[in-house]
Amino acid sequence: MSGNKDHIEIKKLPVMKACNIRVPASKSESNRALIIKAIAGKGEVRNLSAARDTQTMERLLESRDHTLDVIDAGTTMRFLTAYLAIKGNDRIITGTPRMCDRPIGILVGALRQLGARIDYLEKDGYPPLRIKGFRSKGLSEIKMKGDVSSQYISAILMIGPILDKGLNLELTSKISSRPYIDMTLGIMKQFGVSSISQGNKIHVPKGNYNETVFKVDPDWSGASYWYAITALADVAEVMLEDFGLPSYQGDSRIKDIMLKLGVKSEFNNKGLLLTKTKHSDHVEFDFSDVPDLAQTVAVVCAARGISAHITGLESLRIKETDRIAALQNELSKIGGSLIEKNKHEWDLVPGRLDKLPEKILVNTYDDHRMAMAFAPLATKMNVQIENAAVVDKSYPSFWSDMERAGFSIDRI
Repeated sequence: MSGNKDHIEIKKLPVMKACNIRVPASKSESNRALIIKAIAGKGEVRNLSAARDTQTMERLLESRDHTLDVIDAGTTMRFLTAYLAIKGNDRIITGTPRMCDRPIGILVGALRQLGARIDYLEKDGYPPLRIKGFRSKGLSEIKMKGDVSSQYISAILMIGPILDKGLNLELTSKISSRPYIDMTLGIMKQFGVSSISQGNKIHVPKGNYNETVFKVDPDWSGASYWYAITALADVAEVMLEDFGLPSYQGDSRIKDIMLKLGVKSEFNNKGLLLTKTKHSDHVEFDFSDVPDLAQTVAVVCAARGISAHITGLESLRIKETDRIAALQNELSKIGGSLIEKNKHEWDLVPGRLDKLPEKILVNTYDDHRMAMAFAPLATKMNVQIENAAVVDKSYPSFWSDMERAGFSIDRI
């Protein structure tokens, strides 16, 4: 099953056979390494992600077209905006209607302070953009909000070495998704540019990236769905090949989060072995640093009878969809509730385990993570997924990997 049809149905499989899964490479690492390699004009990136977002990034970096269409790739939109600005070519960058509804004003404002000439072609603060490169020298010291998308910050950091005086960046509010910023700085260091990060200030000196061979690690975000499958199945044992530590990826925290939800992690010479263990009845999680794990964890809690107090979901409003609203809608189908207490806190109330439906239809909202976060429910019921091909954005082989694990998947 290739996942190239609109709708699929996954048949219930409560008892899984032991299986080995090779999760694709990280698109977060891949996209950063591709941008840095392009700025350097040399180097090699090995084990690139097969995700559509990474393929889009690679294709557009090589394109000479005047108008570049990122489709629905938010990382590509943000990283390319900064990259095109420092390259100095007159280009237009656009995307899908949803992509053009996702704000980019904070990044554009920062780039303008640094000296970039960027115009909004339709609505201020949103794509499409016309990027005309840098005018005379701009500032080398700027401030940005830290509690919005970390991709804005990473985009600015990666061009820092080739600015006239380097970059001094101050983050003026609580820093969300800090691991992604640290990932960016770590990959920059592997390409020869060291930075100084102290509290909310980051200094990137003027310099040159070196010719480097960079190997991308497997994707911990992709691994999270196998943790969820293991947690929800009655019987499961999953070997995730080639995983190890340390990792640039903040989502490696999934191993600690899922221990509370009933999954034990053991590293060996093959990778990472997932097995079942006891779970807590109530948990508290802050997803500020790891927002991409929120949907997966919420589904596990709701379907396993675990109540949760959750913070750090604010950035989910501006993802591929409003992920908070999407979660609220879809969790209700299994009796769960995600209750917003205030702007920063949510309570997850699970459904009754003896009242789980025999079948559900999951709406994906054109969001790859909605599809994969809810797919593990197939350990407890038949699950229909609309627009199944949406997983191509980050994990194109997900449905075939589920089949490898023993699940039966039909096109409908």
